[in-house]
Order: sequence, then C-alpha cells, then structure tokens
Amino acid sequence: MTFRIHALPAQYFSPLCALSDAELARRNARRVRVATCPGTPCRVGLADIPAGATALLVNYRHHRAAGPYRAAHAIFVQEGAIRARPAPGTVPQMLRTRLISLRGFDRDGMMTEAAIAPGTGLEAAILDAFGDPRTTELHLHFAAPGCYAARVTRD
Repeated sequence: MTFRIHALPAQYFSPLCALSDAELARRNARRVRVATCPGTPCRVGLADIPAGATALLVNYRHHRAAGPYRAAHAIFVQEGAIRARPAPGTVPQMLRTRLISLRGFDRDGMMTEAAIAPGTGLEAAILDAFGDPRTTELHLHFAAPGCYAARVTRD
C-alpha cells in the first residue's frame, strides 16, 4: 500500500491575489512579505516560501465534515503558487523538516487516529495510520502551531 500527499488547489486562492490589502482585511486575510526561509510553508506549492516573496495569510476550512471535527485554521499561500503534485509515496521537504501531527478520519469525518511524528519518519507514520481500515484520509498539521499542512489518501 502506498499513499499520496495532496496540496491545496491554487484556484482556491488566486482570486485573492488581485484584492487590495483593505479588501483582504475585510475577508479576515492579510498579505505578508516573508522575512525568513524556512519558516513560512505554502500549502499550494508544498514548499517553504522564499524570503522576500509575498504570501497570503488566510483562514482555510480544511475539514469540511458536517460534524464535531469540522475545522479551519490560518494557512500561508505564496502569491502565484503552482499546485504541487507529489508522486505516490513522496514526502515534500517542507514536511520532512518539521514535527507533524497526523489526524485520521473515516468517511463520516470522525477521527480514527491521532499521532505525532518527526517529518523524517512521516512515511512510516502514514502507513501505520492507514493500518486502521476505517481511516479514509489523513490531515497533516504542523505540530507546534497546529496549522493544517496537507491531506493524505491511499494511492
């Protein structure tokens, strides 16, 4: 069994890039200039945003289940980012360098699994989480800030 890590689609965020800072603020979003790299992970490109680049800081509903685990959190998206499409079984460098929280969900959006793993051990943690046949997807979060990073499915 293998897995696939999914980045967020660029088209969710590209209309926001054309908005003024005032219009973004009305939508509870911000345009920021990245100060250091690594440190600001893009959820579309699945890579750290380079220092000096512009990013959008937005609230994103990453778990849309109609239930108690429905969730949203702040994420960064680099302006003009192209959606990453990692090959099956591949973990992007952005995830390898951080402590990751894994949350497994069944088809009804109920949590089946929760674990923490270093990014260097993420493949094993993903495969272990998918050992539960009820688990249909995993959500990866950066453990310290708790921000959503990416979704994982069986491939």
